[in-house]
Order: sequence, then C-alpha cells, then structure tokens
Amino acid sequence: MSENKIELLNEAVATGEVDDTVRLTREALDSGIAAMDIIKEAIEPAMKDIGERFGNGEAFLPELILAGDAASGSMDLLIDKLVSEGGESVLKGTVVLGVMYGDHHDIGKNLVKALLSANGFKVLDLGINITAKQFIEDAKKANADIIACSALLTTSLPFQRELIELLGAMGIRENYYVIVGGGPVTAQWAQDIKADGYGFTGADCVNLCKKLVDSGEKPSKIETIVEGALT
Repeated sequence: MSENKIELLNEAVATGEVDDTVRLTREALDSGIAAMDIIKEAIEPAMKDIGERFGNGEAFLPELILAGDAASGSMDLLIDKLVSEGGESVLKGTVVLGVMYGDHHDIGKNLVKALLSANGFKVLDLGINITAKQFIEDAKKANADIIACSALLTTSLPFQRELIELLGAMGIRENYYVIVGGGPVTAQWAQDIKADGYGFTGADCVNLCKKLVDSGEKPSKIETIVEGALT
C-alpha cells in the first residue's frame, strides 16, 4: 500500500496536480510513511524527472512551474512534520526569496521557490516589488541563512547593490548569504556588488544554496560563487 501511495504522489507532482499532491502527502503521512521517505522516494525523483524532460525539450515551462508548485505544497507539509519531530537538522537552510523593488515579474521566482522547497530548504516567499529594507527585516524575523533576490528589469538592478550595502551599514552583512539572479543579472554584476553567489537557472540556484550552506564560510568572506552561464 505504501508503494502505491508513493507512486501516486510521484505522478501527482510530475503532472502538477497541486491539490492531489497535498492530499496524497497528508494521506501518506497519516498512514505512517516517514516524511524523509516521501521526499526521497516521491518528491525529489518527480522533480528530477520533470527537470530533465524540460532540459531535453520534452516538457514546457508551464509544466515545470506546475510541478514545482505541487512539490512546494507537499514540502510545506513535510517540513512542518520534520520540524515537529525535532528534525530541524535535516533541513538544509532557510531562504528569504523575493523580487526587487520596481519589478513585478515572478515566474522565475516562483520556480526557484518550488525547486528550493523540493530540495529541503525552508522558503519564505516575500513576493514582488520588495525593498532592500523589507528583505532585511524579514530575514531577521525568519532567522534566514540566505537572502535570494531577483530582478528582471535593469531599473531594479541597483536595489540589489543597495541591499548588500545596507546590510554592511547595519553591521550584519556576515549574517546572511546574499545571492542574485534574473534576466539582466550577470556573474560580473554579482561580483561587482560583492554578492555571495549568482545563479543562472532555478536549478543553479539550488546548487548555489547548497554550496553556500555547506561551505562553512562566513557570508561576504568568500569569493562570489557562480552557477550557470558565465556572462
């Protein structure tokens, strides 16, 4: 029976059925299946499969986003379960995520949220049009490890620099890794503003976050880590 539940859950994630995914996750937990088993046997394989199919041109962006939303809904329940059982140590870290002030494009941000959630990160999604001050205030409240800020408009790029400079002025730059991404963002820009990392795609962002939390290095004390296109 447990194998059947895992298979159904895997299929629900892969096909982007958000409501079914949440329901099946609850049912799997209620039946006694361990949260980590659900993650490893259903959520992660489904997201890996849809990611590979997207990369091969066999799946399209809307399908990837829907699968990501489904995985995110499941992970919200699974992370809560793990934490309630004293399993905080299995969580990879907490990420405060948002789109910089003046920018209302959130497709990429939504995908990143889903991928991070599916890979064991707790994600606080601030949404769009977020000021540097708000990023910092919410990072403090969430006791975040990483601030991830995207920009799809060149006019919003300066606010990424402002965020990092404000952290420095407040004397808390070493409290948070700051990573940047988005259409006009480049590796060179990330290096110029002294961000801790840059990711080109959603998958790059996941890899980047894993490297940062595993690095053991203090934020701002490491050379900018670049994942993806070197432009």
